[in-house]
Amino acid sequence: MPFQIVAATRNRGKLREIQSLYGDLPLMWRPMDDIGSPPIIEETGTTFQDNALLKARGIAKWSGFAALGEDSGLEVDALAGDPGVRSARFAGEHASDKENIALLLRRLEGIPRAERTARFICVVALVWTDGTEVVAKGTCEGHIAEEPAGTSGFGYDPLFIPEGQVATFAELGETFKNTVSHRARALRGLRPWLEGRIRYAGRAPS
Repeated sequence: MPFQIVAATRNRGKLREIQSLYGDLPLMWRPMDDIGSPPIIEETGTTFQDNALLKARGIAKWSGFAALGEDSGLEVDALAGDPGVRSARFAGEHASDKENIALLLRRLEGIPRAERTARFICVVALVWTDGTEVVAKGTCEGHIAEEPAGTSGFGYDPLFIPEGQVATFAELGETFKNTVSHRARALRGLRPWLEGRIRYAGRAPS
């Protein structure tokens, strides 16, 4: 029987990335909304790690299962690191991806490509059933396009061109993104700990 881990997110795109990267391990990823009515976890932290731990701790305590919390966002150098931890709420508390993208483009209007450098940052935090906490971080460097392009992904993917590429994440597609994205790198950083825990329990895949 696989280990059950609750994903402390309502973002189905993030859940698909997690399932894709850990698909070969005996893990069952459960969306928190499938268990019941999860508590509202206020993202009051000042860093991605703070918020990831807040989510993981809150959902682990509520559900009784191991829980994975994640916080990620976009840092744009020309905007002194904004939108940062407020990436999902850049244009307001309940802003859509389209509204956040529109505001970002307005703030970058007139700024040349060489100065539109940016990075996606992701921190994942896992709280295990015995209280053990593990944190991993991933970063993906790139720059911001002058207009949205592509239909894959979510968030700022239609604007973000990863380093060494000429197309956005939304154009490059999910398979490519899962090899180089900030979230993929953070989840790969967490993987050795998960594999060790599975082996310890005698449940490693054959």
